[in-house]
Amino acid sequence: MARTPNYNFERKERERLKAAKKAEKQAAKAAAKERAEPDSDTGAEAVPADDERQ
Repeated sequence: MARTPNYNFERKERERLKAAKKAEKQAAKAAAKERAEPDSDTGAEAVPADDERQ
């Protein structure tokens, strides 16, 4: 015999999985952004070195 569907539970479960996936993507994006940002020390030293050549 087939089980009776529990639509509310199934919908909430889908929404929970979507929210978890979205949060994981946002965390990965934030981590990648932090890795891509240059440190303030290295960026400040590189700019004057190029200006001195002129």
